[in-house]
Amino acid sequence: MATPRYDEASIRVLKGLEPVRQRPGMYTRTDNPLHILQEVIDNAADEALAGFGRQIDVTLHADGSVTVEDDGRGIPVGLHPEENAPVAELVFTRLHAGGKFDKKDGGAYAFSGGLHGVGVSVTNALAKRLEVRIWRDGATHELVFAGGEVLEPLRTLESVSRRKTGTRVRVWPDPHYFDSAAVPLADLIHVLRSKAVLLNDVKVTLTIEKTGERREWQYRDGLRGYLEEALDGAEKIIPVFEGRQYAAEDDESFAPGEGAHWAVAWTAEGTVLRESYVNLISTTAGGTHESGLREGLFNAVKAFAELHGLVPKGVKLLPEDVFARASFVLSAKVLDPQFQGQIKERLNSRDAVRLVSGFVKNALDLWLNANVEYGKKLAETAIRQAQARARSLQKVEKRKSSGVAVLPGKLTDCESSDAARTEIFLVEGDSAGGSAKMGRDKEFQAVLPLRGKVLNSWEVDRERLFANNEIHDISVAIGVDPHGPSDSPDLSGLRYGRICILSDADVDGSHIQVLLLTLFFKHFPKLVEAGHVHVARPPLFRVDVPAAGKRPARKVYCLDQGELDVVQEKLRTEGLREGSWSISRFKGLGEMSAEQLWDTTMNPDTRRLMRVGYGALDARATTEMFDMLMGKGESAHRRSWLEEKGNLAEVDV
Repeated sequence: MATPRYDEASIRVLKGLEPVRQRPGMYTRTDNPLHILQEVIDNAADEALAGFGRQIDVTLHADGSVTVEDDGRGIPVGLHPEENAPVAELVFTRLHAGGKFDKKDGGAYAFSGGLHGVGVSVTNALAKRLEVRIWRDGATHELVFAGGEVLEPLRTLESVSRRKTGTRVRVWPDPHYFDSAAVPLADLIHVLRSKAVLLNDVKVTLTIEKTGERREWQYRDGLRGYLEEALDGAEKIIPVFEGRQYAAEDDESFAPGEGAHWAVAWTAEGTVLRESYVNLISTTAGGTHESGLREGLFNAVKAFAELHGLVPKGVKLLPEDVFARASFVLSAKVLDPQFQGQIKERLNSRDAVRLVSGFVKNALDLWLNANVEYGKKLAETAIRQAQARARSLQKVEKRKSSGVAVLPGKLTDCESSDAARTEIFLVEGDSAGGSAKMGRDKEFQAVLPLRGKVLNSWEVDRERLFANNEIHDISVAIGVDPHGPSDSPDLSGLRYGRICILSDADVDGSHIQVLLLTLFFKHFPKLVEAGHVHVARPPLFRVDVPAAGKRPARKVYCLDQGELDVVQEKLRTEGLREGSWSISRFKGLGEMSAEQLWDTTMNPDTRRLMRVGYGALDARATTEMFDMLMGKGESAHRRSWLEEKGNLAEVDV
């Protein structure tokens, strides 16, 4: 068999929209074309959000194409000053080209959902045909694409009134790229109705050619009206709590206009409705803005209950007690939101927790103290929830064995015994352990500092494990004995639902991670299979960014050099002067303050925690890999493997 050729000609450079067509799943959902149509709808909604345009019309044509039309300003049609090509053409044919990057004063969009500049260019890349008609500056302009390439260049058609402005985009999705070519009607209706809800007084219509059906949405009552309609007469504990607040020009923490609009209802029974949006983008997986809402509601209700002496002795209120029966619609405005992935299902912006929680708490504080009877009803509901939770935990405790091993002296335990929410951090070294102890939430987070590097336990018999103090302490702390893959261990004594390995973001830290992962895979495999073992990912860099335009000074944390490069490139595109920001490198967790460690690595709302699993390998293949990497007699195989794979290593100079 001939050896595959690998030389300079083997390196292929994907240009234009080719990367999208090669790997569409990296840019959009591929189960159906809804998301690429949403990109066009979102652009129309962004025009309304910016204060232009009062109507969005969507048509499902009989031939499978979809038209989206708005009465916004219309896409600019002149030549781009640097690219020497029509801007309307660049928007549809270039990745990372768009009007959403310019966040400075006078930018086209201060707040928008489109941030990556790959929205409608992805739509075009995955469409058989795409037609654009633009009304701007008293003229009609048209541009046609096929397979992502320009079929008919931009041309000017008839003149129209200068008051006639807007954009019409008609898309024929290419079924080749999707599991199903059909647009899910229920999901599309939900998208359009939510735009009408979030854009007060903007009319949104849907026309279906096949059936002649036409639907129209326009919510003058906004979020409150939508929530009331969705709950469909369900019994409410108190009236709907609605509020909105945005940062003023003199706000020192947030950019002017950042904030949130929310409507919250607590119901006695039935299902709860929870919908959140960031700059009109639906965040179906939630994120930091929802965490901020939960925190703000909890802090206000807790403060009210304590002020009025409503909390019985021995009852401790938790956020889930207040949030359990809460339905809400939340619409946040964030100047430069950071989403998880291109489809923007989850908001990751750390500042959004503080932004939303602060505004919500202040508003609910005022509302509860102005409506004391409603406040008492809400507090009593949360207290009953807390009491029910405590009773359920007591039942679990009675089933536990009374013979419990003495916990390690260096373990800093948490207050809660509810394994569904508790977590333990296995921390490298006493200095990092000290920061973790001060920075943790003592209600549900425990810390166990480890001295030095843990024993390589791959070839250690189970009976001899406890000769090592660190392994003994880990086993006793988590409440589970060592076992093999074919055993059926008693996991009822598990004291923490998440076991988090927390080590430095350097080579030594990686080595400690591997030794602990070896321990869990070899001697606690059922914990790995059940998803209890996690790896915390602390940042390696901190970027201090000065205030610029509407954006106040901020700190950005980066996991590694790759993220640092991306952040710096983004700062340059924002117009910041080279060198105006400063970069700090963390030598270890011990260098982080307790506040920094909490914010970046321990706060459930803002951290990055990776659950450990088998990945692409099954258990048998994983065992073979561990044999080669950790076996004492496998040095020759390790050397061969390193010689073959060494070029893949990332060297941190």
